[in-house]
Amino acid sequence: MRIALIHALKHSIAPIEASFARLWPEAQLANLLDDTLASDLAREGELTAAMTARFVDLARYARSCGADAILFTCSAFGPCIEACAHELAPMPVLKPNEAMIEEAVSLAGAHGRVGLLATFAPTLATMPAEFTAIAPDVTLVPVLASDALAALSRGDSAEHDRLAADAARELEGCDVIALAQFSLSSAAARVATVTRRAVLTTPDSAVRKLRRLLNA
Repeated sequence: MRIALIHALKHSIAPIEASFARLWPEAQLANLLDDTLASDLAREGELTAAMTARFVDLARYARSCGADAILFTCSAFGPCIEACAHELAPMPVLKPNEAMIEEAVSLAGAHGRVGLLATFAPTLATMPAEFTAIAPDVTLVPVLASDALAALSRGDSAEHDRLAADAARELEGCDVIALAQFSLSSAAARVATVTRRAVLTTPDSAVRKLRRLLNA
């Protein structure tokens, strides 16, 4: 199976490749990166029709290269990804976080508390609606790990993980912790230690779902 991975942040590539290597090493991966999408969203402050068109162009290109499925890895672009899924149906097109949301709701229960830790602020503006669509009675506790993404961008992964774990202290009362960015995967163990809760990462959840879908 060929899986196209479409990224808006270069930091997402290593975590998803590591998850595939552990959970589905037989899959063939094709990486597509447009890291101006994230910077354009941060500058403009909202998703635009032009951004959606760029996503659809990337998805069409992935299909033309023989992809059996597409996984997007940036959590802040949900509506753009939905447009791609509509355009390419019935090809499986996954949002980066949909599988993790399903697993989080399964663990927390329909009325549970889910801690949502992010390092990219726009994610916290779009992702809660995705939780609500699946489980409207789940209580979502969003927390932003300020400056963690900047630390990662300058190559300081240890500081990134420390800042993520510090921010996660606000989530100790939650039933399960969901890490909203692929790049947060490296901090999972430290977040679990701080919160004493199960911690879900977007790449692991996404690989598990894709494998189920394509092997069915």
